[in-house]
Amino acid sequence: MTIYYVNSATGSDRNGGTDQKSAFATLSKVESLGLKPGDSVLLAKGSVFNEQFDIKYSGSETAPIKIGSYGTGAAPVIHSGGDGIHSLYASNIVIENLKISNTGGAAIYGGDVTNWTVRNVEIAKSGMSENAGAVTFRNSKNVTVEDSKISDVKGDGFWIEKVSGVKLLNNTVTSANGSTADAMQLNDSSNILIKGNHLDQTHAVSPKGGIALVRATDAVVADNVLTGGGFGISAPAGKNVAIHGNDISGYHGYSWSFAVGLGDQGSARDYDISGNHIHDGAWGVAVSGATGTSYSLTNIKVHDNVFDDLTQAALKVDRPASGSFYNNTVETGVKATSISPAIVDAHTFSVSNNHAVANVETALASTETKIAATTEAVADPAVVAVHDNLKIFTDAGEAHRGNLLENDSSDNDTLVLRRFGDEAVGKHGLTLTGDYGSIHVDREGNYAYTLDETKLPDDHSGHVSESFKYGIDDGTSHHSDADTLTVFVHMDGLLS
Repeated sequence: MTIYYVNSATGSDRNGGTDQKSAFATLSKVESLGLKPGDSVLLAKGSVFNEQFDIKYSGSETAPIKIGSYGTGAAPVIHSGGDGIHSLYASNIVIENLKISNTGGAAIYGGDVTNWTVRNVEIAKSGMSENAGAVTFRNSKNVTVEDSKISDVKGDGFWIEKVSGVKLLNNTVTSANGSTADAMQLNDSSNILIKGNHLDQTHAVSPKGGIALVRATDAVVADNVLTGGGFGISAPAGKNVAIHGNDISGYHGYSWSFAVGLGDQGSARDYDISGNHIHDGAWGVAVSGATGTSYSLTNIKVHDNVFDDLTQAALKVDRPASGSFYNNTVETGVKATSISPAIVDAHTFSVSNNHAVANVETALASTETKIAATTEAVADPAVVAVHDNLKIFTDAGEAHRGNLLENDSSDNDTLVLRRFGDEAVGKHGLTLTGDYGSIHVDREGNYAYTLDETKLPDDHSGHVSESFKYGIDDGTSHHSDADTLTVFVHMDGLLS
């Protein structure tokens, strides 16, 4: 495990590079090395590199290759007419404590890569071409970007395409510019966690918005602040998407502008939109789509949100859809729902127990008190499931093949524990083990999550999550379940 030092001001490519006093001068020199698992490349603070940095070699899961900085002063800067950092096929890479600016392509580009972590990286004025995101990953697996800042870029702040395992945590994106630019766009990806980010498109030259989540599977968008743009969160097609605890405001400019929208690019199933504060915009939640489309929009739950200062209705449903709108708080003067007569007559989208209030601040304070009380009642406040009021019951009917855990759209907030063979679970229940703990379901359908703190990663101070998947072997065939139950582990609340 070797540490290589690079200093653009005092280094020389004739040096050995393994000591600060004998640092290399260029990134191209580093590219000529055969980096090995556990090696580090540290760039001197105050250095400026006018070249693309190609990462060609892979680390291992236990010994990643790290690209970082050393010394004192301003973070080292990479400028490039191409990408800032570029990689194809490299795995187990950590990039941290750098600045990348004025690049012709992406600031960071990864294609067909696995297990990448980018943290505390500042990106500005990247993407001279509108076709590139400031941070771009394609056809990859397990990508985490956290605690980083992106500003005044051309193109999307993030462009994520066909990536399995995405975590975008506690980042800031300000002004992603261009006719097709969003602060974050994720296409055809799965196992997604977008949490704690601050996205501001108020002054961006773009007709688009904060988050475009297109054809996502198993996604959680939680506790983000989104301001400005043509829309807040567009999740036009996908399966098993939770959007909760976000503050979405300032989305203006178009008759269709919405805080959360779905249904215009494909079928959407099992969406939970809850606990959001939606204000200072046009539509609240829009279940809509282009005229003539026949997408299936099923089990769309919109509940426990607060809507105020909207020029249009809190809920819009103008395409055939099944779901519910309940326990929401709507400011007096804002229309609660705009549902087409055909859908009203079909009784597929229920509306119940919503409240109109004159003072939204009072309602918000009440919601915070309720959340605090709920958290206090949880055995371990650092562990939170996606559905706080989830029920699980056993299907005692005829044995069949299918998902072990499956959403039942006929009963909100319910998952069915399906029956295989002679029984669904043994007399002692069912226990499934994850990366950080285990979940147990008893015969009555109650579930509990147990955290094993010894399994938590030592070098992660933010948030981790794990999704449980299930496999069934009935003796003649094996079935792997694609449905998930996600559990968040808030490490900040656990570690001191």
